[in-house]
Amino acid sequence: MIKTRILDLPSQSATHAHPEHQLVVGLQGCADFEVMGQGGAVSRLHACLVPGGEAHAFSGRGHNHMLIMDLPVEASGLAGYADDSLAELFDRPRFVHLDHQLQGLLDFADHSLNQPHSSPQLNWHLGGVLLHALHERLVRPVQERPHALDAADLQRINAYIIQHLEQTVSVAALAALVCVSPSHFHALFRAASGRTPHQHVLDLRLREASRLLRDTRLPVAQLASRCGFSSQSALNHAMRRQLGVTPRQLRLGRLH
Repeated sequence: MIKTRILDLPSQSATHAHPEHQLVVGLQGCADFEVMGQGGAVSRLHACLVPGGEAHAFSGRGHNHMLIMDLPVEASGLAGYADDSLAELFDRPRFVHLDHQLQGLLDFADHSLNQPHSSPQLNWHLGGVLLHALHERLVRPVQERPHALDAADLQRINAYIIQHLEQTVSVAALAALVCVSPSHFHALFRAASGRTPHQHVLDLRLREASRLLRDTRLPVAQLASRCGFSSQSALNHAMRRQLGVTPRQLRLGRLH
């Protein structure tokens, strides 16, 4: 039987192993996990899947609430679920990006599990729904949606890029926002915008860099890093190629 609970993980690092497979998701705050040499953060955006019997290290980053589900290794422990292949999720450690639909499901789970008289049956079913949703995204072939990206999709994508300008923005992360595979996302995005995802991210980086050059006195190297460029030289090269002007020229108002 799947057991679902909420725990606060201590900031002091600990290591243990248990026979059950385990899913860990951050409802609030963040925690660090390491399983079989793979490390990653667990938060509202990322979950960790721990295979049963594997030792794993973990520590919370300050105040946190983690949703933890234990899944029996034996198939008999999954009796009552429609699909006993859920164990495929745990064939190896996984750090999983959670799309906006899964986060909505987590909001409901968080609310339900925090009720004073939370129903064990409801908790059992919540665990199954979350695991099945992950299984659909990770193990089964992605079902491509036939329609184009709409205005809400593009707005969500732009918001994500702008919030993560300082970081690497992967096509996989953008595809997860609209629940399609990376390869299908590339085609859908190009059809909707007339450019590739890489070109669009670069345009947004340059747009923000141009704004900061005009409106602030930030050093160009610091500004480049804030906009996701690896160096001042990388910003200079991209700006000359795309806009025909250097950062210095733009700052001095010589863009015509």
